[in-house]
Amino acid sequence: MFSVIIKLISAIILLIGVILIFDARIITKRFFGFGDQNEASSGLKILGFILTLVGGLIMYFNM
Repeated sequence: MFSVIIKLISAIILLIGVILIFDARIITKRFFGFGDQNEASSGLKILGFILTLVGGLIMYFNM
């Protein structure tokens, strides 16, 4: 039961990371109102990449 919960949490983390990578520009336009949106979108892409790695590694080592 615990293994299934960990796999579900890691899949959600992985999904959030992928969404942050692909929709970073749209998210920055919606939530941030400052002028330099390029740095904010690159920051979100880096955060999404890190979340994708963490979720994937949790899923890999949990099997």
